[in-house]
Amino acid sequence: MPDAGFFELVFAREWDDLARSLTGNINMTFENYLAHLQRTLPQATIDTIYMVSFASLFAVLFGIIVGMTLYVTQPSGIYALPKFNRLLGAIINIGRSIPFVVLIILVFPLSRVIVGTSIGRTASIVPLTIAAIPFMSRVIEAALNELGRGIIEAAVAAGASPSQIIFRVVLPESAPGLVSGFTLTIINLITFSAMAGVIGGGGLGHIAHSYGVARFRTDMLVYTIIILVVLVQIIQAVGQYISRRLDKR
Repeated sequence: MPDAGFFELVFAREWDDLARSLTGNINMTFENYLAHLQRTLPQATIDTIYMVSFASLFAVLFGIIVGMTLYVTQPSGIYALPKFNRLLGAIINIGRSIPFVVLIILVFPLSRVIVGTSIGRTASIVPLTIAAIPFMSRVIEAALNELGRGIIEAAVAAGASPSQIIFRVVLPESAPGLVSGFTLTIINLITFSAMAGVIGGGGLGHIAHSYGVARFRTDMLVYTIIILVVLVQIIQAVGQYISRRLDKR
């Protein structure tokens, strides 16, 4: 392996030596190195986007239901059920307390029942969704609680029914906060998907572990980090844009 540093090899355009330096393989050429990256990183990125997209969809769907239930059943809620609210809140807190790596192992049997296997990108959607639902529920509850009581009282005074208050007042007025919560949940799922890849979930986490850690490939580790950072920045920018567009203030 050459003694020259990374930047010396780049500026000297010693591409084959650079490939050998990055991989530690004395037989590696730069063309083979690029071909290897083209085979691994794009597919891993697609797998990560696939897992996060479906897990986000299910997490938002169930999270809205649970979060809205928490909101309307609180003591001052539209359908006040304090005991039920406390019970549901305790279950959600337990779900949020379980570390994701432990949760994946616990959910192995459920993943096998739902998708027929406990490893792979599709199987990872199950624990990702289960991990995101409690977080999403609390985020939605917090966003709804930020809505002033005056707006709801005005709707009640105008003769609106509970369902009209929920769907025509509460949800539309809370839309910016809900979008911000969705954005935060998706970003957390990107992080969770990387952890899922460590134990057979596929995606960028698998590349980072199998190549970056197990094979001491610092270059692959750096590439996966860069891609994850780019994905997070894109999601954050899009979420902020939509939230600002929905904000009527």
